[in-house]
Amino acid sequence: MRAMIHKMNVNLHRYMALPAILLFGLFFLYPLAQGVGISLTDSNGMTAPRFVGLQNFVDFFGDDRALNDVKITMLFALGSAPLLNLFGLLYALLLDRKLPGKAFVRAVVYMPAVISPLIMGYIWYFILQPGRGYLAHALEGLGLGHLDVNWLGESGSALAVLIAVNVWQYAGMTMIVYLAGLQGIPADLYEASTIDGAGRWQSLRYVTLPLLYPAIKINVVTNIIGSLSVFEIIVALTDGGPGYATESLSIYILRMLYGSFTGYSTAVALILFVIILIPVALFLRFTRKSEYEL
Repeated sequence: MRAMIHKMNVNLHRYMALPAILLFGLFFLYPLAQGVGISLTDSNGMTAPRFVGLQNFVDFFGDDRALNDVKITMLFALGSAPLLNLFGLLYALLLDRKLPGKAFVRAVVYMPAVISPLIMGYIWYFILQPGRGYLAHALEGLGLGHLDVNWLGESGSALAVLIAVNVWQYAGMTMIVYLAGLQGIPADLYEASTIDGAGRWQSLRYVTLPLLYPAIKINVVTNIIGSLSVFEIIVALTDGGPGYATESLSIYILRMLYGSFTGYSTAVALILFVIILIPVALFLRFTRKSEYEL
């Protein structure tokens, strides 16, 4: 009788998972399979597609502009993802303490994250305009007009500005996840570490960070995905310029699609999917090993 009940429970759990499996197949596996099929054709969205095999992928790796966009996307992610986690953690550690007005400060830090990145990009665009932006007027009022330069007109500074604006906007979202993790750590552990003679840095290293592993994993994965698929903030601030110096792969995909290269743009989208998947998978594998060691 007990074995029969156990078997019924197992079958029930399988049936309960069926809707999630169906949704996953409908909204992920089926579109992915369609995308793979389109990427193997010369589809332009207007005429009947013709099978070309892997030619779209070969063309991508032979396109200097596309390879430059890969580099720009990687540089943006390498600058944005670590800084988002660093500032998010620092904000969380600071605002987890008993400070007057910390609820207001949390709201202010988080507020930019709820604003559309396209709107936020346009706001910063008007702030940074040389000679007529709000920053230019502020520097002139402080007698520092010589520091007013075209931040968005040079490739190096433009990419740095994009990273800074992205970090400023989304650090609050990262902070919220870390705050949730910090508030789930029992205060008894800190009291025990203090009794054992641990200082602030020892408690951070041996108590806080190990117990923040779930929050760290969530933030790192989401920040890697968001940074490698960046789109709106670049469109609003530089539109990929000057030239193609700040053009990301997401923008390149859209421009190829609008240029009636549907098959090619789908192939590039699959390449971007793999570029995002590799660091995420490697990080999850590394953290899984680290958890076992802990």
